[in-house]
Parts: sequence; C-alpha cells; structure tokens
Amino acid sequence: MTLPRTPSFRLDGRRALVTGGTRGIGLAAAVALAEAGAAVTIAARTAADIEAVVNEMAAAGFAAEGVALDITDSATVKVFVDDVDPFDILVNCAGTARHSDFGDITPDDYAAVMDVNLGATLFVSQAVVSRLVAAGKPGSIIHVSSQMGHVGGPRRAVYAASKHAVEGLTKAMAIELGPNNIRVNTVCPTFVETELTAKNLSDADFRNWVLSKIKLGRLGRVEDMMGPIVFLASDAAALITGTSLLVDGGWTAE
Repeated sequence: MTLPRTPSFRLDGRRALVTGGTRGIGLAAAVALAEAGAAVTIAARTAADIEAVVNEMAAAGFAAEGVALDITDSATVKVFVDDVDPFDILVNCAGTARHSDFGDITPDDYAAVMDVNLGATLFVSQAVVSRLVAAGKPGSIIHVSSQMGHVGGPRRAVYAASKHAVEGLTKAMAIELGPNNIRVNTVCPTFVETELTAKNLSDADFRNWVLSKIKLGRLGRVEDMMGPIVFLASDAAALITGTSLLVDGGWTAE
C-alpha cells in the first residue's frame, strides 16, 4: 500500500511579483511568499517605501527586490516584465477605492477605481502570462479581490463593480490559460485593519455594522491573508483555478 503525500506548500525556486507590496495585504503577501521560499519582487509607486520594505525583508533573510512602477502604465509594466526572468507567481494586490453615495459618483471616480482595480489587474497579468506562455512554464495568478466582488454594500457601487469585474476576469482567464497550466484565482477578504481602512473603521457606527456582518465576530488582519495566498500559489492548490477563496469571516454565508 502506498500512502498519499500532501503536495508541498513550499515555493523554493519560484519568482513572485506582488503589486502594491509595500503595505497592508500586499506587504503580507510579499512576506508570506518569501517565507515559503519564493524570490519576491515588490512593485509600488514610491521608491522610498520599496527600499524600506526590501531592506527589512533582506535583514530577515528573505530574497526580495523592488521596482517603482505605475501599474496603470501598461506599456512601462510590459517593458519591465519583458526585461526580467518570467514570474511564476503574480499577486495583483494594488487597489484603490472612492466611496460615495450612488448619486454622487463622478466619471473621475469611476475611471480612477476601474483603471487600478480592473485595468491594471488585467494588463499586469497579461504581461506576466505572456512571458510564462513563451517560456512554456506553469504559473499561478492571484487577484486580491474582495467580498464586495460577491455582494454589494452601501456607498460602494464603483468599488463593488470593479471587484465583480475582477471575478469575471478571473473565470475567463482560467478558461483560456488552463491549457497552459496557468491557474487564476482570487482571494476575497472582508474588512481588514490596515492604514487604508483605519479612517472608515474609526467611525463607531460603521465599525459596528461591519462587525455585525462578520460571523466570526472580528475584523480581518493582514496575517489572515498570508496562508490563503501561499496556498493558492503552491502545488497544494494544483487543481484549483477559476474560483474565489473567500476570507470574509462568514460575511457572504447569508
């Protein structure tokens, strides 16, 4: 009798690109992938922030480097990706939000959110996938979506629309890229305590409303995202593509 063995969660020898990797969930993703053995490249807008994170990760013994990129500039992104070895793992974490009542949404709000949350996700993925296909390599593409890609919320029409679009993009990519053994999935967090959410969550009424929707009774932490991201990047998720991993404390269970 031969016993089955759990596929490895290790990522040794693999290269990973993390957008928005200098803070919040992006930083957690970069650290988690590096802890699992991947050589991580962090992409963000601000060179000083990248340098600080890369230095801190290097001091911890992790393989990390960074690049200052405007991920909405698809031509520049493609030039960068084409000039380096292919990335085996991509975590699209960079995102933005502009919350307002539906009647107050402006064309600028729409363009700003869609350009980052959907447009950059699509075109960064396209650049990374192109290199993987040319090299005949498998890969794992992970889009950081949101529970708002599965439900709606007050004052979040554009944000929810962008994340629902990412969920559709994920399924379409999975269908096309399956024959290349390139897997595409999303992780969908609930409200996570970060610098970006601190202002909204400081409002007692809003915080209480959020907590009332999370069945586990607490807000998310960036650490809650680290295991799911490593899992989806690893061989342990080798047959998982075109789906969403909801890390929402049960928000969408109802």
